[in-house]
Amino acid sequence: MFQFDPARILDQFLYHPESPLLFSSGLFLFFFLGFLLVYRLLQPHDRARIIWSILFSVFFYYKSSGIYFLLLVASVIIDFYIARWIAAAGERESRESVLDDGFLAENKVFWTPKRAKTWLLVLSLVANIGMLAYFKYTNYFFELWAGITGAQPLHFDLFLPVGISFFTFQSLSYTIDVYRGNLKALDSIWDYAFFVTFFPQMVAGPIVRAADFLPQIHQPLHISKEQFGRGVFLLCIGLFKKAVISDYISLNFVDRVFESPAQYTGLENLFGIYGYALQIYCDFSGYSDMAIGIGLLLGFTFPINFNSPYQSLSITEFWRRWHISLSTWLRDYLYISLGGNRHGRARTYLNLLLTMLLGGLWHGAATRFIIWGGLHGVALALERWWKEIFPGRPGWWRRSLGGLWTFHFVCFCWIFFRAPDLAAVQAMLGQIAYAFNPQVLPEFLAGYGAVVFWMALGYGLHLLPATWEQAAERRVTGLPLPAKAVLLTLVIVLVMQVKSSDVQPFIYFQF
Repeated sequence: MFQFDPARILDQFLYHPESPLLFSSGLFLFFFLGFLLVYRLLQPHDRARIIWSILFSVFFYYKSSGIYFLLLVASVIIDFYIARWIAAAGERESRESVLDDGFLAENKVFWTPKRAKTWLLVLSLVANIGMLAYFKYTNYFFELWAGITGAQPLHFDLFLPVGISFFTFQSLSYTIDVYRGNLKALDSIWDYAFFVTFFPQMVAGPIVRAADFLPQIHQPLHISKEQFGRGVFLLCIGLFKKAVISDYISLNFVDRVFESPAQYTGLENLFGIYGYALQIYCDFSGYSDMAIGIGLLLGFTFPINFNSPYQSLSITEFWRRWHISLSTWLRDYLYISLGGNRHGRARTYLNLLLTMLLGGLWHGAATRFIIWGGLHGVALALERWWKEIFPGRPGWWRRSLGGLWTFHFVCFCWIFFRAPDLAAVQAMLGQIAYAFNPQVLPEFLAGYGAVVFWMALGYGLHLLPATWEQAAERRVTGLPLPAKAVLLTLVIVLVMQVKSSDVQPFIYFQF
């Protein structure tokens, strides 16, 4: 018989490190429904609705990272005021070339509005990147230093706050855009806090630009039938990708292979690599789909973050389709800042390499992530060089070969991304090269039939034409509300039937 236990209910509102709050959990659904009810009741009251959303978002982050939610609050306060000061310095710069505040003429060059803007931007960079570096890279830097000097490596027990790489990049884009004059600084700290903390995309993207999000804040809250239908569709698709395909093949096959590659044949290792390529796509794009879907249900539109990346015919195209919000952030705020393609071929290739090396380091504090980014940087530079040597549209056979090359190069790079260390990378490649043993295929198919089924289904759905997905979305949008509720319920039931353990954290939570 059901017993009312207030202590147990209150405990659900506290942070538990072993079970962070996830979109794909039943507890999140419970909290979200309560939030949504109040959110809709506050529809006519902009400021109250914004503050309610901020409070829920901070609570959501607290349920993911505990006391470290204060870092998020600090980031909001620091960058809001820095952007305001940058804007004020910019206004002074537009009125006069130097400040006339009593300094001697020869000293005025040391304090100008332009110089003030620059130092304020540096302060924002130091605050955000310094916070990111401390929590994410401190131990890695000490390990590198110990390797260089031979000293005993120091190791600190540092907690990595969930999504710190995402909300710092999002906040930085705002201050940089204000510095560049592309964006007007906000007058209300509540609007800025709403932008940075908005819970659907805060902890794992997409990295939403202020220019895309801020104009939506004070628009009348109206959720059209198309928005609602697309939101439900994306929720169902994202939940299916993450909690059915990704979690199943991860727990039942991929994790086992990557943890002990020497215990499996080369064929099984190869299937493990293909499995991880699908797992990380379904996991991350599934989160993005759910984030975009929840945003639509709340009246906000986010940019697309994945566009069938394994259909790419080149590495350049892959990065236009994979984690689009990060790749465009790196392009606009790092690659272009380094000089882009404005200083000749050699400098362009170097800028591509540096951008991807830093992109790899953004993903994790380990040499294997730097190698992963470096391989992609070299590939992008080589592709650019090849297109300059052989311009023009390639024929169908070159496009086909390009698709095969791109997919397998990306899979090869995923080995460095997923393997626990470089020794595991070496073991996995060694098994594929010297112990492939194709004769075990029948036994593999018999023993891992369900895994192969979900992999085949996942890749099959991924490779479908975009028009098919659009047609499915229109079908869902056209369903009556009870039918949409039934569809979402069926997906949840499927998740409950397929899952073999507790809900798994999203892969990108660690970044």
